[in-house]
Amino acid sequence: MDDLEALTRNYRITFLRYLPRHDEAALTRAYDLGRQAVAAGVSLLDILSIHHIVLAEIFRETPDEGAEIMRAAAAFFAEVVAPYDMVQRAFLDNKLDRTYRLGA
Repeated sequence: MDDLEALTRNYRITFLRYLPRHDEAALTRAYDLGRQAVAAGVSLLDILSIHHIVLAEIFRETPDEGAEIMRAAAAFFAEVVAPYDMVQRAFLDNKLDRTYRLGA
């Protein structure tokens, strides 16, 4: 199993645990998945693709719960991509600091 397959499997498992209860433990695990993905060099587009794959699977299995699933999916996805946002902000802040110090 390659890294993206493993990430997809873990994403699916964690999201399915989050859906019935919307608990903080599952959101924490989602955040951890995002951190691991950043560290492994997984692109944000790959994460988005995984999210849509898992969401499509769930909609096929539970089509009548669409609105609730979408609300939960948005919260879960935001937690997964939060580490990407932090890395980008740190990069941009560092870049701006260097530009300011160099007088460019």
